[in-house]
Amino acid sequence: MKADKLLNVFCMKKTLFLVGVILCFHCAILSAQKVMGKKNVIAQGMQVTKLSDHAYFYVSYDDMGNFGVVPCNGLILVQGKKAALLDSPATDERTALLVNWIKKELHADLTVFIPNHWHGDCMGGLSYLKEMGVKSYANQMTIDIAREKSLPLPDYGFKDSLTVKLGNMDICCYYPGGGHSADNIVVWVPSEKILFGGCMVKEMKAKGLGNLSDAVLSQWPSTIAKVMARYPDAHWVIPGHGAIGGEELLLHTQQLLQNKLQK
Repeated sequence: MKADKLLNVFCMKKTLFLVGVILCFHCAILSAQKVMGKKNVIAQGMQVTKLSDHAYFYVSYDDMGNFGVVPCNGLILVQGKKAALLDSPATDERTALLVNWIKKELHADLTVFIPNHWHGDCMGGLSYLKEMGVKSYANQMTIDIAREKSLPLPDYGFKDSLTVKLGNMDICCYYPGGGHSADNIVVWVPSEKILFGGCMVKEMKAKGLGNLSDAVLSQWPSTIAKVMARYPDAHWVIPGHGAIGGEELLLHTQQLLQNKLQK
């Protein structure tokens, strides 16, 4: 009889423990959703979500030709009355919609633009931004490729790393090596603990590595390893497409690369 009571107590404690774990997990999800804030629809197929008082994550569903309509990610940073944009929508028209929203809703003028690499889902709106007098900063490789392909050219290039100032906010650009493309960079915003990884980083739902037409598969694993070692404190990690997350996105990308290279 005593053994039965002990067993019942054990089972009750185990049940309470499991319920506690589930509740904590549920609260963590709700907390993350609360921190991210609500989604603001600013145009058809374009929405913005607040990550912090100085950072806004946007998604633009853009027509990428043979790939169809694709959700393309970007980041808006705001400091005082100035703003920076990491990756533009794929067209000048959609980029104009985003810039107008920044002006109207965030009460800031866009002064800085940084593309992740040369593809259209990163710098498709560069012509419009140049017309608006926005200063653009890119990997020198991105500028060289854009020149070869007769694309609009970013204004300033760097080879390894560059820190761009937005007021007192540091926007740290770093070229870790080839991956999704030969020229892809990452951008680290230390004050917000945000790492914009772009298309070299895959969302958790991704089953593959996406468009590999310009990929450098031989470098990609070491590129991701460098990024993980350099930015261990990232709270948000933003991929080029799909849902944002944390370090788990980098680990997932590593696993996808391992699976691909083992075939």
